[in-house]
This record gives sequence, structure tokens and C-alpha cells, in this order.
Amino acid sequence: MAEETAIFAGGCFWCMVKPFDTVPGIKTVVSGYTGGHVPNPTYEQVASHTTGHTEAVKITFDPAVISYDQLVSIYWQQTDPTDAMGQFQDRGDSYRPVIFVNSPEQRQIAEASKAALAASGRFDEPIVTEIEAAQPFYAAEDYHQDFYKKNPLRYQMEEMGGREAFIKQQWADKNRTNA
Repeated sequence: MAEETAIFAGGCFWCMVKPFDTVPGIKTVVSGYTGGHVPNPTYEQVASHTTGHTEAVKITFDPAVISYDQLVSIYWQQTDPTDAMGQFQDRGDSYRPVIFVNSPEQRQIAEASKAALAASGRFDEPIVTEIEAAQPFYAAEDYHQDFYKKNPLRYQMEEMGGREAFIKQQWADKNRTNA
């Protein structure tokens, strides 16, 4: 059974785990850092906005059960793709929305999906989510893993910082696979 990986950044990585974690075909969802110039960065280093890293999740999945295209669709429904410098209350380059692609096939799927979203008219502003080549991914500290399970009240406060309302408003008319 082949496994593949997908790497998505969409603001605080805490809020990017739960939407994927319970989807059939997902093996693991790991919070971490990618896209920067410091090897093995710590949360404090990334939070200082001096390492170039972006908070992201690395998803290991079974493509026989769920396709990369389906994962990209779930991703769009978790972010504000019109906000290049953060997501909701999380501001700065370490929270920017990015699809990090691992192959030419993933790039093609991500670019086509982005173009389709832009053409859909769902958003009044341009879609600014970047699509970049995957770079080394560093798992975040243990206390960041499965945060929504370990700290449900704090996680709920994070989601209520604008993400939850935005998602409901933008995607209310669409059947969400992770609702």
C-alpha cells in the first residue's frame, strides 16, 4: 500500500490538524515548520519571524482511499485564500497560506484547483495562496501535536478568532467532508 504526503499551511497549525485528522485515508497529521532557512527550528524561533518558516501540517495519506485533489479541496475550506499575510487572528509570514507540493502532479492539481476557485466567484478578492515546492519539514514540539485533543478549550478559542465564522459564511452552501 503506497502512501503519499501533502503539506499545507493555513495559519496556526493547531487549526489545520482537526479538519484532516478524522478523514478516511489519512494516516497521520503532523504539525510543524517548513520553508525556512534554519534547520530544526523551535516554536520560539519561528514565532520571532526570523527563520523564514511557515507553520504547516504534513499529512500522510493513502491515495487509494483519498486523493490529493480531495485534500486540496478540504484545504481551501479551512483558509482565507485572499489573505497573503496570515490567517484570521494569526498575522505574519509564518502564518501565510501555502500549498507545498511534493511532485509535478501535486503542483498541477494544486494550480488547477486554485484556478477553479478563482474562477468560481466565491471570493471577491484575488486568490493569493502560494503554491511552492516542498522544503524540509520539521515536526513541531510534542505539545503542539494533536493540540485540539489535548487542549480543547484553548483550541476552541483559537477557532473562534474568526476562522469558524469565515468558514461557515464562505462554505455554507457546500457539503463539507470534515464538518
